[in-house]
Amino acid sequence: MKCLCKSSQDNGGAINPRELEDKTGRHPCFSFEAHKRYARMHLPVAPRCNISCNYCSRKYDCVNESRPGVTSEILTPAQALQKYIMVSKKVENLSVVGIAGPGDALANWGKTRKTLELIRGRDPEVVFCLSTNGLLLPDYAGELVELGVSHVTVTVNCLDPAIGQGIYRYVDYRGQRYEGLAGAAILIASQLEGINYLARRGVLVKVNIVMIKGVNDFHIPDIVKRLKDMNVFISNIMPLIPARGSVFENYPGTGVKELNQMRAACGTDLRQMYHCRQCRADAIGLLDNDRSAEFRTAHEDGGPPGKGAACRRARAV
Repeated sequence: MKCLCKSSQDNGGAINPRELEDKTGRHPCFSFEAHKRYARMHLPVAPRCNISCNYCSRKYDCVNESRPGVTSEILTPAQALQKYIMVSKKVENLSVVGIAGPGDALANWGKTRKTLELIRGRDPEVVFCLSTNGLLLPDYAGELVELGVSHVTVTVNCLDPAIGQGIYRYVDYRGQRYEGLAGAAILIASQLEGINYLARRGVLVKVNIVMIKGVNDFHIPDIVKRLKDMNVFISNIMPLIPARGSVFENYPGTGVKELNQMRAACGTDLRQMYHCRQCRADAIGLLDNDRSAEFRTAHEDGGPPGKGAACRRARAV
């Protein structure tokens, strides 16, 4: 693991606070006020993932489904640029370009970096956002800052490896697969180190937490308290979606009432996100109005955009 440990006074490379405030005001996931005014675009250029979460399944793409890890196509960086150009002409309020999979953005770092570079060359004003499980965050956090990624989302489901071994089947790290306590410990340490580095450099960090009954729900307030101490900007406690084909396929989902009770309890420590829509990896538009079907370029069924079969096996990821 690349060590990012520096003096707490080291603020080199920090993003200008005034510029960051302006960008956050245009980011629908980091600002409640922005989510009804500004659109975002997720570019699915990152198919590979380096951990296995028990709640995740990327085997199927349903045109009516919205959840992380779902996409109807995988783009190369060049294709992503062309799609951005096309969408930006038709979605006037587009302000954010994000990379959220369908795997992990940092596990596909070459493709992710090239995509960001190409779009920055085309549009120096666009807000860059990236989502990651955090396993490789210590390796690439410095480059994220250099590339002008101002907002990063990290999914942190626990701080205790004993809990983590019930959430993650394995972690692939530096050419070796780790299971159980060892894998969870590596992941958690990487997440915390990377978040600390980004927050110190002025990057706004949002932490997603999947609320899983009987697995980590009792532990969530402790996670949020730790995030507060790390200067995380906002936390997003998300309901478990029992995805078909996942280990947690038959686990009970999280009800809106209990979810909001948890958010309210944790809100005394840290700002909470209430307007998350658990977006697809190819989402386009306002959070409440996904227009991704209008811009799909690859359709296995051969039909026009948005008119395919209800569900199909996803493209190879």
